[in-house]
Amino acid sequence: MMDINADKLHWIYKKLFTIRSFEERIKKIAKEKSVPGYLHTCIGSEAICVGVMAALGDDDWISSTYRNHGHSIAKNCELKEITSEIYGRSTGICKGRGGSMHINDFDKGMLGSFGIVAAGPPVVLGAALQEKINGGDKMSATFFGDGAIHNGAFHEAAGLAKLWDVPMLFVCENNGYAEATATDWHINTKELKDIARAYDMISYQGDGNNVFEVHQITRDAIIESKAKNTPIFLEFKNYRFSGQYEGDTQLYQPLEEIEEAKKNDPIKKSIEMAAQYNLSFDEVKRIQADALKEVNEAFDFAETQPWPKPEDALEEVYVNYPRELLI
Repeated sequence: MMDINADKLHWIYKKLFTIRSFEERIKKIAKEKSVPGYLHTCIGSEAICVGVMAALGDDDWISSTYRNHGHSIAKNCELKEITSEIYGRSTGICKGRGGSMHINDFDKGMLGSFGIVAAGPPVVLGAALQEKINGGDKMSATFFGDGAIHNGAFHEAAGLAKLWDVPMLFVCENNGYAEATATDWHINTKELKDIARAYDMISYQGDGNNVFEVHQITRDAIIESKAKNTPIFLEFKNYRFSGQYEGDTQLYQPLEEIEEAKKNDPIKKSIEMAAQYNLSFDEVKRIQADALKEVNEAFDFAETQPWPKPEDALEEVYVNYPRELLI
């Protein structure tokens, strides 16, 4: 059992409950069609989001995917700003220009959430490389799904990270499906972590439904990555309870498979493990209630915020270079 102080333990449970409550509310508004654009929820992935982020520092660098709500919340991005962004409002974290799939906040180390599969690894490689060149100590981690393993951008980033001996984490959330294609149907290795061997990269695997196991593996990997000046590949297995996007009929996921996976629900498992960390059931319920309250407040806030003004459409889009650089 990990040695976790009371503040960190409270933070872990608060983030787990916040992400689950947030995504359940997202599913509701998706049915109501009250927000623009596609919505991708991470129900079933909460332990990976929180476990990894609990090991990272507040200003460490990360990249996410279009399924980014959990990563953004766990990276301590402002909940009301995230929600307003999803609603496309001017008070959103990207002033309504990014929407659900493009949450980012440089001040929090959130380098970007990408709608393009495997677009994150090269970006985080750049962040990690500049840390090495400039003698910095920030860790860099890129999140991606099992489907990204086939993308050239992943392989290019993995190869260069090892070639340049860059400390960073490649965090693969293996949720069993690349969109509608089961992992067994598109990958010819039983363990995705073995793919990292092609680049002579250290790799580890863990239970993506156990937030404490994820946290410990990530914490140890960060220490090892920095000590050896090397990238490390982490594979965490979990199950995607929702569809690829909200509105997905999920006909490719057998109902019995979903129900079996729910027996290992990361939220349920975390609640069951609370007593091992001297956290009472009453305290767990209180944290859960606080998380739900904050989520409801964030959505109430977002629904009342103004839309971006048409005349501001080009703001925050193009860089305003100093005139002397343009001559």
